Amino acid sequence: MQKIIATPFLSLIIPFSSVYAGQPVDLPGVVVTATRAETLQNELAAGATVYTRQDIERLQVKTLPDLFKGTLGVDIAQSGGYGQTTDLFLRGTNPGHVLVLIDGIKVGSVTTGTMPYELIPIDQIERVEIVRGPQSSLYGSEAIGGVIQIFTRKGSHGDDKPHVSLQAGGGSYDTAHTAGTVSGNLGSNWYNLGVSHIDSAGFNAKQHSDPDRDGYENTGVNARFGHRFANAAEIEGFFLRSQGTNQYDSSFGGNNSAFINQVFGLTGQMDVRKDWHTLLRLGRSTDDLDTFFPDGSFESRYNTTRWNASWLNQVRLSDAHQLTVGADYRLDEVASGDLDTYSPGFNTYSQKSRYDAGLFSELHSRVLERHFLNASVRGDKNEAFGDYVTGSVGWRYNSVLGINPFASFGNAFKAPTFNELYWPNTGFGGGNPHLKPEESQSVEVGVSGVHKQVQWELRAYHTDVDQLISGWPPVNVNKARIEGIEAQLVTDFLGWHHKLNLNLLNPVDVATGLRLQRRADKSLSFDLSRSIGVFDVGAAVLAQGDRPDIDYNTYPYQRVSLHGFVTVDLRAAWHINKNWLLSGKLNNLLDENYQTANGYNTPDRNFFVSIHYND
Repeated sequence: MQKIIATPFLSLIIPFSSVYAGQPVDLPGVVVTATRAETLQNELAAGATVYTRQDIERLQVKTLPDLFKGTLGVDIAQSGGYGQTTDLFLRGTNPGHVLVLIDGIKVGSVTTGTMPYELIPIDQIERVEIVRGPQSSLYGSEAIGGVIQIFTRKGSHGDDKPHVSLQAGGGSYDTAHTAGTVSGNLGSNWYNLGVSHIDSAGFNAKQHSDPDRDGYENTGVNARFGHRFANAAEIEGFFLRSQGTNQYDSSFGGNNSAFINQVFGLTGQMDVRKDWHTLLRLGRSTDDLDTFFPDGSFESRYNTTRWNASWLNQVRLSDAHQLTVGADYRLDEVASGDLDTYSPGFNTYSQKSRYDAGLFSELHSRVLERHFLNASVRGDKNEAFGDYVTGSVGWRYNSVLGINPFASFGNAFKAPTFNELYWPNTGFGGGNPHLKPEESQSVEVGVSGVHKQVQWELRAYHTDVDQLISGWPPVNVNKARIEGIEAQLVTDFLGWHHKLNLNLLNPVDVATGLRLQRRADKSLSFDLSRSIGVFDVGAAVLAQGDRPDIDYNTYPYQRVSLHGFVTVDLRAAWHINKNWLLSGKLNNLLDENYQTANGYNTPDRNFFVSIHYND
């Protein structure tokens, strides 16, 4: 597993786990998102999944939603193919109950409260961390289901020679893809420059509506520069941008949209003392979307901006205790022009900005050699609804036998979105400025094990979500109860690497007793891979149960059930020599016909082939 942040503070946490046996020969994985400091995974109660750049290339995925499919605790509902709207459900919570960060900067739409995962250029990603369970005590609003942090590609601290990576490929649906990256260092400076482009004619996204192909194109750019001073202090800036167009089916027919998503960040960090590391981060993220009618005329514009400032301090109190304290300030802004060209005057929100300030602390401790405790608390002051306090606590025991129980409890909240609070009133109702935050309480227990070539994990969790926002005008009326089980088995057997994930989920609307929409009740994924000389081969199976949804083509709307499905993907790669690689993937081998969002098609059998160069 790669180290992704070159902070000297990592050396302060390694001794925590160097004292006990029953662990793999390699050091356990390091995660940042679970504590906002580099922490060994086997010292945490929280569940975390990490995807590295090597995983992305090995799995041959072209989008983030494809990478997330089958992940522990994650369910995906897609409204078509490339570039189409994607809902991500983390542990059965709503799509807006997931906090998303890019290199520590909060991203996503201020108006809808969701993240366009489908638009993030995966070629510019170095690493993804998914932390499951409540994290508001570290991050504030939205982290009810968990946190997803995306780390963009960065330059190396190695020799001065530039490293070049190029790839080009194509496949089904007239899809073409190119990408290139150059990175390296010049003395005490490092850099990374990357660009990618994908273009696809796509397929018809929606049944019973404008039966044409819904295309997509996206150009991604990533830049990063850093400098290390003589005293080991560092300063680093990064920029990520995706720009393109996609076609989608609406009630008016085939509409088009043009998007620009970008995030900029600047980070400075240093060791104040031997046992005190401090970091200051400033950032800005934007989400701009213009939509057009089928005749090309302008329909609407939504431009949102998030300003971020964070100050983190990591203090080693002793060899067994590490304290992290910090402060966040966030300012959300909406600068929308014409929200609806058919309603004169319907072009502005009743309020266009709001701030949130938060203070937090987190203590990570080793007690009696094999017990690990995490406790965090945070206070937020939000301009819209006032003060809110959250907390969490986790415990883990790493036994000499390699069987490790753990448990945790935490609460979380989500602030109402700008649409829910300030949407203009056109006579059909508008936003409700008196809304309260959605609230949750979660408890989790589990056990994991490491035995020679076998690693396994079993978790059970229960989450209650209160004050859920529903209806129009929106009000706090609903309550959800979510129960789930997660299990994972990873092993190397007979030369093959096996990875099995199981999700069992029961998300229920307490008032009606009905399951929440678009979540599968069960999901099983299995990945098999092996290297045979100069060849890498692999297969992936995803089996999911039924999921409820709403049929909006009927009136009154009807509740429907989308049947379960099984997909099989095959992949192979040929290392032609040390620089060149030829790869290919066949998706949906069995040509399964299924839907994860009612009325929206999914890809049938398709393929993609690409050639890669790495110096």
